[in-house]
Amino acid sequence: MVINDDNSFVIKIRDLKKVYKVGDNKLVVLENINLNVRKGDIVAIVGRSGSGKSTLLNIVGGLDSPTAGSVEINSIKINSLNEDELSKFRNKHIGFVFQFHHLLMEFTALENIMIPGLILGIYPESDIERRALELLEKLGLTSKKDIKPSKLSGGERQRVAIARALINNPDIVLADEPTGNLDNQTAENTKDLLFEIIKMYRRTMIIVTHNMSIISDTNVKYSLKFGFLNPLLADTN
Repeated sequence: MVINDDNSFVIKIRDLKKVYKVGDNKLVVLENINLNVRKGDIVAIVGRSGSGKSTLLNIVGGLDSPTAGSVEINSIKINSLNEDELSKFRNKHIGFVFQFHHLLMEFTALENIMIPGLILGIYPESDIERRALELLEKLGLTSKKDIKPSKLSGGERQRVAIARALINNPDIVLADEPTGNLDNQTAENTKDLLFEIIKMYRRTMIIVTHNMSIISDTNVKYSLKFGFLNPLLADTN
């Protein structure tokens, strides 16, 4: 259990539980998860493959539902929203960076970044394009703006995905093994850029990973083991 009630938290997770039915059996993936995240925190959750890290992140992001408990973001209980409300809330307030970039191959880097902003429909297209170009510049990709993903390197694709996650200026970025598909040097460079831009824009981020080397720049660290979330100890095996 990790809990400390305070109105300054942008994310509040209370008594979260996730259970899957496997035939006649029940598989408990998450058990009694309680967590508060302050605005500007960069939180690492470390665990082995299959530990439930991605499940937890998907529930926080409204991509999955808990069996019990609640997730509150900006004082809104997201698991109480209907599907349409949740979709709009997610697009405005949450950015996602996955292990695989999930870029649309028929669109350019610039167009891929702009798509969530166009879907949100709040800002003029010219403003969305201007912000997309700014993000491309910050991530060292200005010269790649008109290039389609098939012509980009793995690291470049992931940087485009990072820019896409930030296009709507979300309060929270959720990153699931964001460098997991990259070679060691590219992974290190991409990690550094991700953390740099998150800090630059003063965003809140939760990053889940099995890789201890990626969490050195996070200011809050937890381990997820056997369904339970605890402050990170030296031994995470």
